[in-house]
Amino acid sequence: MRRVVLAFVVVAVAAPAGAQTVAGTPRGFSRADTLRGSNGPARAWWDVEFYDLHVTVSPADSSISGRNGIAYRALQAGRELQVDLQVPMQLDSVVQNGHKLTFRRDSNAFFVRLATAAAGGSRGRITAYFHGKPRAARRPPWDGGYIWRTDSLGNRFIATANEGLGASVWWPTKDYSADEPDSQRVSVTVPNDLVNVSNGRLRGVTKNGNGTTTWEWFVSRPINNYNVSVNAGRYAHFTDYYAGENGVLTMDYYPLAIHEDTARQQFRQAVPMMKCFEHWFGPFPWYEDGFKLVEAPHLGMEHQSAIAYGNAYKNGYMGRDLSRSGWGLKWDFIIVHEAAHEWWGNSLSMNDAADMWIHESFANYSENLYAECQDGPKAGSEYLIGSRANIRNESPIVGQYGVNNEGSGDMYYKGGAMLHMMRLIVADDAKWRSVLRGAQSTFRHKTLSGAELRAYMSQASGIDLSKIFEQYLNTTKIPSLEYRVAGDTLTYRWANVVDGFAMPVDVAPASAPEAYKRIAPTTAWASLPGAMRAGDSLVVRRDFYVETKRQ
Repeated sequence: MRRVVLAFVVVAVAAPAGAQTVAGTPRGFSRADTLRGSNGPARAWWDVEFYDLHVTVSPADSSISGRNGIAYRALQAGRELQVDLQVPMQLDSVVQNGHKLTFRRDSNAFFVRLATAAAGGSRGRITAYFHGKPRAARRPPWDGGYIWRTDSLGNRFIATANEGLGASVWWPTKDYSADEPDSQRVSVTVPNDLVNVSNGRLRGVTKNGNGTTTWEWFVSRPINNYNVSVNAGRYAHFTDYYAGENGVLTMDYYPLAIHEDTARQQFRQAVPMMKCFEHWFGPFPWYEDGFKLVEAPHLGMEHQSAIAYGNAYKNGYMGRDLSRSGWGLKWDFIIVHEAAHEWWGNSLSMNDAADMWIHESFANYSENLYAECQDGPKAGSEYLIGSRANIRNESPIVGQYGVNNEGSGDMYYKGGAMLHMMRLIVADDAKWRSVLRGAQSTFRHKTLSGAELRAYMSQASGIDLSKIFEQYLNTTKIPSLEYRVAGDTLTYRWANVVDGFAMPVDVAPASAPEAYKRIAPTTAWASLPGAMRAGDSLVVRRDFYVETKRQ
């Protein structure tokens, strides 16, 4: 289980406001939401140590069947375990030490009763057998489930993509963000004409003699269960090697065989991407398990050590520049964005879906950094500023805790804009880089809360960023820099902000728009003589996501 408690958090971090146990459900959510999103009594006493997943994929009727061995450690005494598996999937039986256990179903959760209560500190293992026709993903990867398609030659092309609905949409698991196994086996049986690519390293390929082949993969480090994937198709395979910070990293590529030549050109972008992100974030988190790009019948997803790729071998986002700046067409969006999640989301992971911004804000910001790595600071800045046109400000970025609620889509562009401003506020790229790399090393292979990451970034930067986080993550308000000009004196303050908001910002007179001067407004009026010309107006450096209002 990836848990972390940090000594530098000065104030003890309690359960976030709104967090509930299964005894109570927040307004607007169901009991099923609370069972899924909270650390209820049937979860809190045990810690997942290993998953041993075996699944047989049957394309003929779009069904799957299999078993998952769940090895656990009892953190305290307990007897009932919550195992999650969503309808219409069926849990057939649960076995421990050769004996079937009893269980009851409550929506998408199964409560399994051990024959004998587990003592605190003891270890055990149950095996959950399952089958069914998993939900078919209609808008993969967002809605989740299995994807049953064919390639352009009519060959079967199958994949999982279940970030939104979670791993329990197709296999029985403890579907709770704060608890991840220390390692996992993923053994997938498919028809002989298909290759299956899953997470980690390939350990064996077994011809079963009945028209099927079993592909056994092993993940040696913790993994988000929604990252566990099946990718079955007529794949080609080629390998590159990257001399990185932790040694030689294998970089394996699995395009459909019909796309191999194109993939050999497009996937060349992966090495400069890796070099850029290791510079900013530190070593790739999974040297033991390697890096893979795997073609998928959907746009893409951050499946750990097996990134799903479906961007049609085009630069941009399916050939479009989401920033409208031009810079986004110089590289493949899916390679860059999804690979950034190996650091932000897969290694350093939220422990509640409400803090999904930890994953997506940093992955979005990584696009900005990659544009800078490729074409310089001007490109990075213009890419990010252009991307802000996608911000909606309809609801806060942080969601409701305890109910598996992700919050708003502004976690991407608005969250990235916030991080870009923080770099400017720190005003020392070496220090900012140390903040990013330090977060990765401190929380490496761990789960954490948004509050813990916020506290760390303030501590590591030496700047209190708490109110900036609160403003941009928890409200939809855009800070307004109100100002007056009297003679050559500029008077200014922040408005439309949370209590106690203070953020430095770079400003200049409109008559000299590049002559930036840093000011440090608060919510109280302050004056700066000699900053303006009579009748001039004020402009704010475009990198800051704020508004201005002349009084």
